[in-house]
Amino acid sequence: MKRIWFAFFNSLKGLKWALRNEAAVREEMILLFLALPLAWWLARDILIFVALIGVLLMLIAVELLNTAIEKLADHITLDRHPQIGLVKDLGSAAVFAMLLLAALVWGAAAWSRFGS
Repeated sequence: MKRIWFAFFNSLKGLKWALRNEAAVREEMILLFLALPLAWWLARDILIFVALIGVLLMLIAVELLNTAIEKLADHITLDRHPQIGLVKDLGSAAVFAMLLLAALVWGAAAWSRFGS
């Protein structure tokens, strides 16, 4: 139980740092809080609500992992290096894929509510 307690506070410390230092994380957190009431209104049932909010939480998780990769890469070297550039690009592509998934989930929910 003690390990879980410390892990929780380490997670909060990382999230606090990201919110202070990473604009993308701040923007996605704002999006999440704005999306909460919108998802409640848009969702026809609890499963759709969970999908709408869950996909945004996944987006934030991928953004945090991308930030961690970038910070680690910058710690190794600030010089331009093709392999490190590729690693950063792959992290960015993962965020882009999550953005597309979020758009698909929200679009499907909107279509389900208004399209048919």
